[in-house]
Amino acid sequence: MEKDKKIKLGISIGDLNGIGSEIIIKTFEDNRMMEFCTPVIFASIKTMSFFKKHFSSAINFHGINQLDQIIDGKINVLNVWKDHVNINFGEEDLKIGEYSVKSLEAAAEALKNGNIDVLVTAPIHKHNIQSERFKFPGHTNYLAEKLGGKSLMFMVTDSLKVGLLTDHVPVKDVPSKITKQLIIEKIDTVYKSLIEDFRVRTPKIAVLGINPHAGDNGVIGEEDDNILRPTLQEIKEKGKMVYGPYSADSFFGSKNYKNFDAIIASYHDQGLIPFKTIAFGHGVNYTAGLSKVRTSPDHGTAFEIAGKGEADHGSFKEAVFKAIEIYNNREEYKEYSKNPLKKAPKRAEKSPR
Repeated sequence: MEKDKKIKLGISIGDLNGIGSEIIIKTFEDNRMMEFCTPVIFASIKTMSFFKKHFSSAINFHGINQLDQIIDGKINVLNVWKDHVNINFGEEDLKIGEYSVKSLEAAAEALKNGNIDVLVTAPIHKHNIQSERFKFPGHTNYLAEKLGGKSLMFMVTDSLKVGLLTDHVPVKDVPSKITKQLIIEKIDTVYKSLIEDFRVRTPKIAVLGINPHAGDNGVIGEEDDNILRPTLQEIKEKGKMVYGPYSADSFFGSKNYKNFDAIIASYHDQGLIPFKTIAFGHGVNYTAGLSKVRTSPDHGTAFEIAGKGEADHGSFKEAVFKAIEIYNNREEYKEYSKNPLKKAPKRAEKSPR
């Protein structure tokens, strides 16, 4: 990558009735952000002007109609629609959900075609986006189909990384979804991501059990002994440093998580409750395993405070920095993989906040 080239950072607007617009504005009101990237918001200049006025912001947007009109040093807004949109903060609205989808689809297409380098997605409302045309439970599943690859929800901070065997799956269906093939696939995705995206040379991964106390030798369910444990042993024998299954109830409280580069939880709440307890407001949701880089904040639409100017933009800002960091790590990995005799670079300095 050319040293002077600014990373084009695409932003999908999320649910217009939520806090997405506020956290985007608060993030880019800081002009120093423009030193690290060129933002491209997929929405409309009319809509963003409404938000600017509502939040009494001095931010300046640069409206464009085509992606070849992007200008470095400006906060670009691609006009995905021209309609006047009626925004009612905090309300669930299927019509507003359609604009979330329009923004996401346009941003994903631009990412796929290389018009933008990375994508940061503002929070959507999973019910509002559902339609005959769009039937995905969230960003991760849609982007996996759009971009191809084995997607994995990877919640990350500098010191804690949690991946999931199953993500948006009802708890009652979790055991039937966890197969040998799935376990191998998800561990491979995390392992590869740690090396290529996070510069971990020899990843050390912990896996949490499916049942309480990892099944307690079959007393509390047989899935851990019949599926998880033998699969982990097989993976370990092939050279990967994978350990477990660990009893999930004491794993985080005992600080055992600090001994590993990543933790893989069996289901959504098993991994995300401790992650958000430890890192809420600073964590980033990263979709590992895709050909392109996508991040998002670790929270939802927060309808209860939408439009009030109270939203904390910390996690969104972290998502921006993490997208840039991962993109740069990938580019360096590609470069040094081409010439393995070339000396690997020292770890990059953290971007100033």
